[in-house]
Amino acid sequence: MKLLGRFIVTAVVLMAITFFAAPGVAFFALRSAAESNDVAGLARLVDFAAVRQSLRPQLDGNPAALAPAPSFMEDPIGAVRRQLEQVAPAASPDADAYLTPAALAALTRGEGRYASQRTGGALPSPDATTTGGPMPRPVYWGINRARMSATDEGGSQTIFTFERKGPFEWKLVHVGLPEGVAPVTPSRAAPPAPPVVGNSGGKGG
Repeated sequence: MKLLGRFIVTAVVLMAITFFAAPGVAFFALRSAAESNDVAGLARLVDFAAVRQSLRPQLDGNPAALAPAPSFMEDPIGAVRRQLEQVAPAASPDADAYLTPAALAALTRGEGRYASQRTGGALPSPDATTTGGPMPRPVYWGINRARMSATDEGGSQTIFTFERKGPFEWKLVHVGLPEGVAPVTPSRAAPPAPPVVGNSGGKGG
């Protein structure tokens, strides 16, 4: 009976540890899946629609995007402007640039807004010198939600919010980028000017 009791206590303790450690496990699983270009694994670990929605206001750089729209009676000019912006939104950085495997891997390494410059061909190599990254630091730990931060060498923090989807299943639902302006990604950069070819074969006057 004593052996059975010890076994039950040990099992309960292990389950409790696993229950509360699951968000941290999810973070490292996210990093590993991103660095391995494991699309199926990322689909299990990331709520892409929620993360995309969390990124857009940060990339727009417009605090009004998070505020309720003004009514026509309160601010007729502002209400009309908001309607026009919804019909023809201004060009802004693409949130999907942060949702590729390479960009997600860079985010977990604390690259912040520069993670969008990572492309599919820029995934880290599998050797130990390039994989991994800074250890995440717990910011908030709750029953159904947890936040962790990855800090770069300059102290800028990228915040990852995970939400419980099951007893031991967590998904990334929000990414908080460091303050600043998102750099232009290679896909949005202006193409280089074509080289000027001289008329070397012409005759001189």
